[in-house]
Amino acid sequence: MLSKIKAGALVVALGFAVTTSAQQKLTSYVNPLIGTAKMGHTFPGATVPFGMVQLSPDTDTLQYLDKGRYNPNMYKYCAGYQHTDKTIVGFSHTHFSGTGHSDLGDFLVMPTVGALKLNPGVASVPRSGYRSAFSHETEKASPGYYSVVLDDYKVKAELTATERVGFHQYTFPETTDAHIILDMVHGIYNYPEKNVWTFVRIENDTLITGYRQTLGWARTRTVYFAITFSKPIKSYGSVNEKQEMYGGFWRKFNQKENFPDLAGRQLKLYFNFDTKANEKVKMKFALSGVSSAGALLNLRTEIPHWNFEQTVAEASAKWEKELSRIKIDANEETKQNFYTAMYHAFIAPNTFMDVDGQYRGLDQNNHKAEGFTNYTTFSLWDTYRALHPLYNLVQQKRNSDMVKSMMAHYNESALHMLPIWSHYANDNWCMSGYHSAAVLADAIVKGVTDVDANAALNACITTARRSNYEGIGEYIKYGYIPSEKSGVSISNTLEYAYDDWAIAQLAKKVDRMDIYEEFIKRSANYKNVFDKDGFVKRKDANGNFLPNADLLSTHGQGLIEGNSWNYSFFVPHNPTDLITLMGGTKKFLANMDSLFTMYLPDKYFAETEDITREGIIGTYVHGNEPAHHVAYLYNFAGKPWKTQQLIRRILANQYKPTVDGLGGNDDCGQMSAWYIFSSLGFYPVAPGSDEYEIGSPIVNNAVFNLENGKQLKIAVQNQSEKNMYVKSVLINGKAMTGTAIKHADLMNGGEVVFVMTNKHGK
Repeated sequence: MLSKIKAGALVVALGFAVTTSAQQKLTSYVNPLIGTAKMGHTFPGATVPFGMVQLSPDTDTLQYLDKGRYNPNMYKYCAGYQHTDKTIVGFSHTHFSGTGHSDLGDFLVMPTVGALKLNPGVASVPRSGYRSAFSHETEKASPGYYSVVLDDYKVKAELTATERVGFHQYTFPETTDAHIILDMVHGIYNYPEKNVWTFVRIENDTLITGYRQTLGWARTRTVYFAITFSKPIKSYGSVNEKQEMYGGFWRKFNQKENFPDLAGRQLKLYFNFDTKANEKVKMKFALSGVSSAGALLNLRTEIPHWNFEQTVAEASAKWEKELSRIKIDANEETKQNFYTAMYHAFIAPNTFMDVDGQYRGLDQNNHKAEGFTNYTTFSLWDTYRALHPLYNLVQQKRNSDMVKSMMAHYNESALHMLPIWSHYANDNWCMSGYHSAAVLADAIVKGVTDVDANAALNACITTARRSNYEGIGEYIKYGYIPSEKSGVSISNTLEYAYDDWAIAQLAKKVDRMDIYEEFIKRSANYKNVFDKDGFVKRKDANGNFLPNADLLSTHGQGLIEGNSWNYSFFVPHNPTDLITLMGGTKKFLANMDSLFTMYLPDKYFAETEDITREGIIGTYVHGNEPAHHVAYLYNFAGKPWKTQQLIRRILANQYKPTVDGLGGNDDCGQMSAWYIFSSLGFYPVAPGSDEYEIGSPIVNNAVFNLENGKQLKIAVQNQSEKNMYVKSVLINGKAMTGTAIKHADLMNGGEVVFVMTNKHGK
C-alpha cells in the first residue's frame, strides 16, 4: 500500500507550467518513422486523426503465397513499408497501423519517367520494373505529410491527406515521357485471386472514377474512388493481366489505349503527361465505401482547391489539436516517445462514412449514420485493454461514436454478433474473445456514452450466447472449452471469462440482476483451467488435465500468441482470487518474479511471428498484448514498489524514438496506449471497472484538456531516474489510500500529485 500522509503536509503549487506547448508545437515531437523497422509494423505516410485515408509508400510487393504455402517473408509488410528496404514501388491509400496480419494497400500510384513499365519488378534487380530506389536522406515524415525523392526518376513525391482524400504532388523533370501509374492489382497480403473485380471509368481528361472489390482478410470489401488531376491527361492506356474465359463482344474495341470504360480482375492503368522542369503535377484521390459518386462528393467537399501547402497545414493543425488533449513536460526522449504514441493511438479506428453520413454496412447495403460518426478497424483483442479506456478519458465523443458503430455492426449482422475484428463492412473474426462487450461495458460504466445501455447489454448477451462460435457452446456446457474442441481452448476460456465479468458489470449498472448473476458466475470459469500447481493447462471433456504440459511453449498448448507463463496471469478482473489459485501471496510473488527474470530460450517463440526477443523481458512478453496488465499485479500482492520498478524498466526497454523502437506490433495503438497510461502513472487493469492502478510516472507533469471543459493536472514531485518509487499520491490535496484511482476523480478535474522517492517499501 502507498504511504499515508496528512493532506496538509504537502503544499502543492497550483497552475504549474507545462513548457512543451510554449516552446514548440507538439507535432514536432512526432516521428511517423518510429516503428517502421522490424516488429512495429507502422507506416510513415500521410493521414489525419482517425481518417479513412492512409496514403503511404509501399516498399515491396511480395505475394501472400509461396509455392502454395504462406510466405513468412510477407509478415514484415503488414503496413506495406519496411525501413530497411531500398526501393519504393508506389504510394497506396489504405494501411493498417501496427497489425500482425493485413489487408488493404488499395490503389497504388507511382510517378515514373521514361520507358513505360507496368510491372513493379523485384528489389534485387534495379530498374526491373516501375519501382524506384530512394534514400532516407531525402525522406521526410511528419503528422499529415510525407515526401521522398524517387531517385530513378528524379521525381519528388509529396503526400498529404484529409479524412477521405489523399493529395499527391509530384515534381517532375522536363520530359515528354512523364507517367502516373495506377496499379489496381497491388495490395497488401496479396495473391492473384484477391481482386474479385475492378472497374475504371475515364470521365474526362482530368477525372477518373471506379472501384475495387477484394477477397482477403475482409471477405467482401468494396472501395470506390474518384481521381482528379491538376492538368489534362495527354493520353492513357491500360492492361488487364487476367483475361476472363468469357470475353463477350467488348473485343470490338481496343481497350488498351484511350478507352474510357474498363473492367477486369487485374487492371493497371497509366496516364501520360508532358512536363516542364520542376513542374508539379497534382492529384487528388478520394475514397468511399458507398459509391464513386460518394467518393466524388468527398473529394469536392474536403479539398475544393489545388493548394497543397494549405492541405498540409490543415492536416498538421488537426494533429496539433488532438495531441493537445494531453500536454506533458518531460525530457526530450520521453516527449518524442509520448507524442509519437499519441499519434499512433489516434490513427485508428478509422472514419468509415462519406461526408453526407452514408456508409456501407455489414449487410452490404448502404446506411446513413444518424447523429454519430461511423468507424471501422476494430482490432478489439488488442485495443479493449488500454486504447479504448484511453479514449474514455481523452476522446469521449469519438469512443461513444465507436460504441454506436459497434451497435450498428451488431444490428446489420446476420449472425447478430458484436464485432470481433472488423474493417470495411466486414468482420474478419480474428483472435479470441468477444471484447467489444468489454468496450461497451467500460464506456457505459464510466458514463462516456449515451448509447441505449439496455440495448447494448442485449447485444452483449446475444453475442456471448452464440453457441456455434469458437467453442462458446462448450464453454457454457462445461465451464471451460475442452482441448479436443479447440486449439486455443485455454485462451478462449480465460478471455470469455473476462468478457463475461464485463457484461456482468454492465448488467449491474442497469439493474438487471438476473443477467448479472448469470454472467458473474460465468466470469469465474477461469478457475476451471488452473491446475493445482497454479498454472493454466489444457483439459479434456472428462475434466482431466492433459499430461506433459509445456508451460513455456506457444504451440500446441491451447493458447493463442502466448504461453502458460504469460496467460496464467490473465485474470485481470479478480487478481485476489488469482493469488489464491497460485498458492497464496508468497507463491504468487515468486511466480511474478520468475516471469520477469527467467530466460526464455529462442526455440519457444521461433515460429511465433508476433513474438521476438526484442519484445521480451525475462519470460514476460510485452511485445504482445495478453500480459499487458501483469506488471501492475504486484499492487494486489502488497508490493506496489515492484510494479513501479517494472514499469520504469518496461518503458525504457520497449519504447525508443527510433525506427526499430517498438518491441512488438503497435496493434492499432494498443502498445502506444500502454505507454501513454504508464508514463503518466496509472493503468486500466480491468476495463469495465471504474479504477486505474498506480504505476510510476516518468513525466514531470501533465495537463489533460478534458471534453467536459475541465482540466486534470498530473504533478510529479522529486522526479528522477532513481526516484522511481511512489511515496504518496494526493488527489486534490487529499491523500489517496490503496493503489487505485477512480475514473470520476480524474474526470472531475483538479490535480493528482505523485511524490516520488528512491526508497521502496518492503
